[in-house]
Amino acid sequence: MTARAIICGMVAALSLSACAQFPELDRAIPADEQRGPYPDLVPVGGLLAQAENPRIEDDDADNLSARAAALKARAARLRAY
Repeated sequence: MTARAIICGMVAALSLSACAQFPELDRAIPADEQRGPYPDLVPVGGLLAQAENPRIEDDDADNLSARAAALKARAARLRAY
């Protein structure tokens, strides 16, 4: 590729990205929640303790293993194409 083709491609990509429409973010939050009180501030220690000690049950590990096996099988099928 020549430098001219690369520059033209970059200009075209930038021109197309400038035409994108962004969603109305102001309308994403209902009006009653915008006027509501601020959320309570909580100490970060409790949140960190929950993150360090996740609650994983025995059946969660089995479900995770089953999902991993299903994903590996799907990946093998996709590689076969």
